[in-house]
Amino acid sequence: MSAGHADAGAERYDEQPVHDLVGIGFGPANLALAIAIAEHNAHSGGARALRTAFLERQREFGWHRGMLLAGATMQVSFLKDLATLRDPGSRFTFLRFLHERGRLVDFMNQKTFFPTRIEFHEYLSWCAAAMGEQVRYGRQVHSVRLPGDGDVLEVLSRPVDDPTAAAEELRARNLVVGTGLTPKFPEGVEPGPRVWHNRDLLPHHRSLTGRPHRRFAVVGAGQSAAETVEFLHREFPDAEVCAVFGRYGYSPSDDSAFANRIFDPDAVDHFYSAPEDVKQSLMDYHSNTNYSVVDPDLIEQLYRTSYQEKIAGAERLRFLNTTSLTAVEEREGDVRLHLRPLVEGEPYTLDCDAVVMATGYRPADPRTLLGPLAEECLTDGRGRLRISRDHRVLTTSRVRAGIYVQGAISQHTHGITSSLLSTLAVRSGEICDALLLDRAGRSVPVTAAGAEPAEDLAVTAD
Repeated sequence: MSAGHADAGAERYDEQPVHDLVGIGFGPANLALAIAIAEHNAHSGGARALRTAFLERQREFGWHRGMLLAGATMQVSFLKDLATLRDPGSRFTFLRFLHERGRLVDFMNQKTFFPTRIEFHEYLSWCAAAMGEQVRYGRQVHSVRLPGDGDVLEVLSRPVDDPTAAAEELRARNLVVGTGLTPKFPEGVEPGPRVWHNRDLLPHHRSLTGRPHRRFAVVGAGQSAAETVEFLHREFPDAEVCAVFGRYGYSPSDDSAFANRIFDPDAVDHFYSAPEDVKQSLMDYHSNTNYSVVDPDLIEQLYRTSYQEKIAGAERLRFLNTTSLTAVEEREGDVRLHLRPLVEGEPYTLDCDAVVMATGYRPADPRTLLGPLAEECLTDGRGRLRISRDHRVLTTSRVRAGIYVQGAISQHTHGITSSLLSTLAVRSGEICDALLLDRAGRSVPVTAAGAEPAEDLAVTAD
């Protein structure tokens, strides 16, 4: 597979090529966008192709590598891949990937819509390999500038492993920020050799040396927390695993057919046009489809394991429910948790070999990358970015270049799917169309009022 005409149609600006789009970050969201643009380029011809480049701080493509646990399955149907909902005939669907790998029939025989996370990561990597010419890995963006008349942005980046190196400059008519999520720790807790976020579970657990207590603790009550508990219990058969959370037990995710409509592409339109109070109500009603909830089958598995250990008189799986974490004290060779029962009992400590914070993520604010340019981005009364339906940040008139965002930063305007895989394929098509419409507007000559353009240069988004 090839990436289409990534270098076709470049404009010149002060002897430097001007890209139609530069993307910051190359996770699934910007990967889906790269695919949509590449497929447009392949069908449109060189004159109408979009020139793109993406900058990614990782040295190769990777998506939540630290949680690629054996047996863990996706929580979303394989049909919500990077392309199917935009174009079922795309060369980048999950089914096409299975066919090329010679596993299509074997997958069908499983009678499931939910591949393992390991296999889906293989699919994403397969797609990313086809886009390789567009991506510059191992680069950290440190600033974005707006020189001249506001039509072109300058994106400056350096190698991750050499921050003192000379900055490389890319110029673009449009910028898309897709930098994903940042791990969130409880207040006062810092990561360390024995204090991990679940994002780093696999590499950290392999490097763990010395286990004087033969005990782990996992803080959190969501899907990642439950998966981490199950993994550590299985991986360390000589160790006790303590699940710490403030509720009585894990809450099941709502995966019912009607509730799943919140993930439909049309739901983004409904959410975007809804009044603010309705938006908040929808988020409250349907938070149990995604936030701090666990797959019911995994809940049942953990409960059965706990009960069977009680019968055997050897409890390794412990649930410290209705319990609050008040402090974490990392020491030489171990870590001490300070815990407080919420219902009854006195505060106590728990000495562990390591503690995993499965405490979620927070969206990365693109304004931290924009520097002074962030002051040109318009916000609402709560300080949140104002974002148009086509995912473009609203700016002052000084900025004529486009700034687009992907990810949880747009959840307040576009709904719960903003940080999820569910609508990536459709969203990538929407942004691609917006780029084409913007370029069409720039291509039509300015004429006197009422006069016809000398030439019809309109670009349609096929």
